[in-house]
Amino acid sequence: MDEAAFREIISGDKRGAVPTVARGALAGLSLFYGAAVRLRNRAFDAGLKRVHKAAVPVVSVGNITTGGTGKTPMVAWLAHWFQDYGLRPVILSRGYRSLSGEINDEKLVLDQLSPGVPHLQNPDRVDFARFAVEEHGAQVLILDDGFQHRRLARDLDIVLIDALNPFGYGRLLPRGLLREPLIGLKRAGLIVLTRADQIDENSKRQIIERISEIRGTADHVEVAFSPQCLINSSGQTADLSSLPSQLVTVFCGIGNPAAFSRTVTDCGFQIADGDPLSYPDHYHYRMGDLTHIADLADVLQTTAILTTQKDLVKINEDHLGSVPLWAIQIAAKIVSGADVINDHLNRILQ
Repeated sequence: MDEAAFREIISGDKRGAVPTVARGALAGLSLFYGAAVRLRNRAFDAGLKRVHKAAVPVVSVGNITTGGTGKTPMVAWLAHWFQDYGLRPVILSRGYRSLSGEINDEKLVLDQLSPGVPHLQNPDRVDFARFAVEEHGAQVLILDDGFQHRRLARDLDIVLIDALNPFGYGRLLPRGLLREPLIGLKRAGLIVLTRADQIDENSKRQIIERISEIRGTADHVEVAFSPQCLINSSGQTADLSSLPSQLVTVFCGIGNPAAFSRTVTDCGFQIADGDPLSYPDHYHYRMGDLTHIADLADVLQTTAILTTQKDLVKINEDHLGSVPLWAIQIAAKIVSGADVINDHLNRILQ
């Protein structure tokens, strides 16, 4: 089942006997998942599980829902911020669904977005925090997807909330998209509302009010993901307006395909078949998949195929069939609260 179909079920959009039964089964599983998450968090809160302190400041970037909140561009933004400050940042991540047993798509994208910034991947981020300081001279550590990784102490916990689906349908995994109950937002040091430019002011106010009810403060930062250019596997770039036709074939294997579809259309492109071809998050493409995409582009008579950088780095082709393959390169842009995030970051470096 692809990401879009799964979301239709858990959101309640898909009606009928089978989706209803599926939602009931998923709700049962959520009870067990929620019990395990609450027990683990209470163990950390009570000091029953040990928390390890790194030798340098640690900033965690995470979320409270699964997939698609924009952690990768936000991590890149932080890496550049620390470099501009004159520090040597090192990124630590778990290496989820790594390619070839070593490198996953998010690392490959971060290598492009933050060249020269070491990125260490290992499930034991406590051990690798020491390694980053001793062997790479890290002066600050950026913990990628670290909100639930509580073994490593952090000086700032940044939690990203996607404005398009802020609370994961209000239910825990797998019935919804919440990785832990919303009360966990109390642990956050700073809330970043991503894709804030894609909702109206009333919707934004409702999200902030809900967060404020939980945390007791409305202090937050708003981020937009700004398309920069087109990029191919060879590293060549092109202007967003440079394609001979705005009609394109689109595919992606990410946690939030609807958000990418919105990005494509906001860039002025028209998706030939109405919706992008959607694959599961972190999908490893096979030759048959790529042939299918190329054949579809031929049938639809599009002059280009567009995807995300996370997908492009796993394919390593400049064309699918005879059709050029491009990714849209994006960057995080602070649209509100720049002084707030600057104050938080400066404070941990004092």
